[in-house]
Amino acid sequence: MARIKIDLPEAFIYTCNYNVRIADINYGGHLGNDAVLTIMQEGRLQFLNYLGYENELGIDGDVGMIVTDSAIVYKSESFYGDHIEIKIAVEDYNKYGFDMIYVLTNKASGKEIARGKTGIVFMHYSTRKLAATPTKFLEKLQDTQ
Repeated sequence: MARIKIDLPEAFIYTCNYNVRIADINYGGHLGNDAVLTIMQEGRLQFLNYLGYENELGIDGDVGMIVTDSAIVYKSESFYGDHIEIKIAVEDYNKYGFDMIYVLTNKASGKEIARGKTGIVFMHYSTRKLAATPTKFLEKLQDTQ
């Protein structure tokens, strides 16, 4: 299988923090691979809160976000109690969405834990059909750059 490669952008538009919980630890005694996706989601939600949105559902009326795909490249272990810095960038805009890039770093050591990417599209939750990226949302994103 070919290795997944996630190239990092030159700049990130948002940074937040996360403390590794005991529930994030797997039987190997380190951060579980499934927990990394959850940490990325937490970072995405904190970013949306920063933009003024309560959650992923109410971006513009009944238009909300959905994740269409995701990829994670694991770089090093993380353990219970570690303080993680989550950096987020947005790129590859299209009519219906964009990609979000995440980098998770151990704040104490500076060591990169993982990098991830999620494809995001907008959807009308009432009709379950794709929606164009809301203009107001794009304006808020541009204000962060």
